[in-house]
Order: sequence, then structure tokens, then C-alpha cells
Amino acid sequence: MKLRRIKAVARKEFLHVFRDPRSLGLGIAIPMLLLFLFGYALTLDVDKVPLIVWDQSNTVASRDLISRFSGSRYFALQQYTNNYRDIERAIDRRDAIIALVVPYDFARRIETGEKAPVQAIIDGSDSNTATIALGYAQVALSYSRDVMLEQARRVGLAAPAGRLDVRPRIWFNADMISRNYIFPGLIAVIMMVIAALLTSLTVAREWETGTMEQLISTPLRGPELIIGKLVPYFSIGVLDLFLAVLVGQFVFHVPLRGSLWLLFGMSMVFLGGSLSLGILISIVTKNQRMAAQFALVSTMLPAFLLSGFIFPIDNMPLFIRWVTHVVVARYFVTILRGVYLKDVGLDILGGEALFLVLFGIIVLTAAMRKFKKKIV
Repeated sequence: MKLRRIKAVARKEFLHVFRDPRSLGLGIAIPMLLLFLFGYALTLDVDKVPLIVWDQSNTVASRDLISRFSGSRYFALQQYTNNYRDIERAIDRRDAIIALVVPYDFARRIETGEKAPVQAIIDGSDSNTATIALGYAQVALSYSRDVMLEQARRVGLAAPAGRLDVRPRIWFNADMISRNYIFPGLIAVIMMVIAALLTSLTVAREWETGTMEQLISTPLRGPELIIGKLVPYFSIGVLDLFLAVLVGQFVFHVPLRGSLWLLFGMSMVFLGGSLSLGILISIVTKNQRMAAQFALVSTMLPAFLLSGFIFPIDNMPLFIRWVTHVVVARYFVTILRGVYLKDVGLDILGGEALFLVLFGIIVLTAAMRKFKKKIV
């Protein structure tokens, strides 16, 4: 393997990329577009849940309870009503997702120390939002605790000695912003899809345009051709990664708590494997359209659905969980989130890093073995 030949192939591929705006746009513009699109549009946060209230009590106690909801960033009080028909109509029209009904004897029950039931009606058509809204509605528990403490002080009693005092402390993502969790995985998904798609067209293009016969007639060896074709797209991938980190830091304000060197090092290993996968697809198919379609199916769907990017792997059926172990994006998503959010190193992420290295070596070796300098 001679470096001079590799440089010649790399130079040829660089010229092709810069002379073809479509390839350059595919390599740089599309990843940035996807990053901004998903970064702004894709969120798991459920804030400002529309709320409708029927306050039958209309007392200081009931208004205090309602203020716990309306004063929270999780709820947006839309309207008051005085009947169930308006509540049903508001939920049907999606003007409200949750309705709060305070009974007429609410204040009296509070004063006498009785249980004061409060009805919460939730639109369950969107089960995920309904579950989160139901969790938010537990704000009523803090009101109940405050009432008990106030009653104890009123009669001159101390707070119960054995009461459990829970003070939650959130690590790694203290603001509970889903974008901080999604963005690192988004980098992995975009790099996987774009890298494989870029290189899946290279060798197939040579076959379709008839230039492969000229390359075969040269002393150029298969590994030299493959590595030379990988170099330009590897450079584009590193540039995409650099831009993605800058966008995350200065546009979406996603904290990078770990080592930048570890992030780039593991990303380059993953990038090499993804590019090699694209080359392998291109060698096998020898057709640009088929190669692009196969690259999308073999990278986008597993990266989105089976990598843990959005859907937790632990919640998947057992067979699907087994399948995720061969999805390389799963390991890279774990590494990115560990570096971004937890500042962990290879002592924790060593297994995932080893898988990325083995994947890159196996796929690159397979591509070199599959490529033959002969016309079939």
C-alpha cells in the first residue's frame, strides 16, 4: 500500500466533492439542517399543559390550591367554568388536557381535618402527555402537606417526628430539559445516516459512469482505492462534528461536561466505521439508487428506533433488546450522552468504545475483501 496512490485518489475525490454542489450540500448543509430541525422541533418536555378549572368552593383554600397549578410552569390556566359540559367540550376541542374540579365543601373539610377529594379529569387520547400531566398534578400533594403543617402549628403541635422528609436532587441534567438528553443522540443519528449515505454512492458512481474500468487498469490496489475515497468524506464528517458541537454549545446551550478530546476521538472511530459501511454497501450494490436506498434503510431506521435515541431500550420487548446489541449507533449514543451529561471516561464507557473499534475494523476489512479489481 503506497501513500502516493492514496493521496491521488483522495485528491480526485476532493475535486469531485467541491465541483459537485449536491455532494457538498449533502455532506454539510443537510446535517446542519437536520440538526436545527430536530433540535428545535423534537422535544419530550410537556410544559404549559392547558388547564380548565371548576371551583365549586370558591374560597381562599380552593384558590390557594388552584394557584399551585396556575403558578407552575407545567400548567397554563385557560378558563374557569361551572359545569361538566364545558369541561367535556374543552377537552374534546383540545382546549384543555386536564380539568380540575374542586368540591363545594373543600374548605370545610380542610378546616375540620377531613379528607378533601379533588377531581382531576385528564384527556387520555395522548397517553404519553396524559401520564406526564398526571405526574404534574401531584402538585396537590405539596398543598396537602402544607395544610397538615399549618393545622399542626394552629393547635400548637410540632410537626410529626417520624415524617419522611424527601428532598430530591437531580444530577447531570438538573433543569430536566429533554433537549440536553436528545441533542447528543441526535449527533450520533445524523453522523450515522449522512456518513453511510455519502460513501454509499462513491464506488457505485464509478461503475455507473464507466470510470471504474480506468481505475482497474491502473496499478492502484483495492485497499488504496477504498482508503483514498474515505479520506475526503472523513474530513467532511469531522467538520460536521465540529459544527454540531458549536451549535449545541452556542445555539441550544447543551452543556458539554466531559472531555472534548474523548468526544472527538470516539466520534472519529464511529465515523470511520460508518463511512466504511457506506463503502461496503456501494461495493456490493454497484448502483447509486440502490445503494442510497439500502444505506438509508440500514442506518436511519435502526439509528432512530433501536439506538435508545428516543425510545428507551429497557422498555422494548426482549427480542428487540437483543437486536439492539448489533446496532452500532446504540453504543455511540451511550458514549455521547455519557461524555456530554455525566463527564464519564473510558473506565465506564470502555465496552462501548471497544465495540466501535471492532465494528470499524470488521466493516473496513469486509469492504477491502469484497472489492475486486475485475469486471464482472
